[in-house]
Amino acid sequence: MDPAAAILSFSVAALLLTLTPGLDTALVLRTATVESPRRGMIAGAGVTLGVLVWGIAAAAGVGSLAAASPLAYQALRIAGALYVLWLGGQMIWSAYQTLRHHKAADKVSAQTARQPNWFLRGLTTNLLNPKVGLFYASFLPQFLPRDHFGPAGLVAFGAGLALIHCAFGLAFFALITSAAARASRFLARPGVRGGIEGLTGLVLCAAALLLLIAH
Repeated sequence: MDPAAAILSFSVAALLLTLTPGLDTALVLRTATVESPRRGMIAGAGVTLGVLVWGIAAAAGVGSLAAASPLAYQALRIAGALYVLWLGGQMIWSAYQTLRHHKAADKVSAQTARQPNWFLRGLTTNLLNPKVGLFYASFLPQFLPRDHFGPAGLVAFGAGLALIHCAFGLAFFALITSAAARASRFLARPGVRGGIEGLTGLVLCAAALLLLIAH
């Protein structure tokens, strides 16, 4: 596969992957609707940086090492699942508090302002997801034109492909956060905020439990 064909093929595949809902989409959507569109984009930026890190690691061969080590995979799987479970549990508790006390939007914002940076949360959620790493380790190498570049060139080319995926992700997250901004009045209602946060927390907890029992 020549470089031009590789870029085109990967771009199509990356676009389809971006449009497929997952934990990252749920995290950004929740942050944009419950807190603010700006924080949603911050979380999305963290997620996309995680994609770039996984892409560079896969191009350099690090991802294949993780895939070849059952112990490393299991450790990453458990750590990632526990982190997502903790994050989902926090969201469920926050939703319970919001729905119980009917907090106003400004009080909810004041509470969330004390939370850790959502850029770090988005990055951590992505990096601790072993399925993302294994996917990149098996997916990205198929689009590396090994006959056209040396080792350093392949890593750079792989990073470029990951950047394409990042660009699609940022554009998709921008659409999500823009939609949240337009519906800000509706989303400012405590009942709506609590419902969205609780539902997202349940989704994250369910995904974490599935990751824990997966083999």
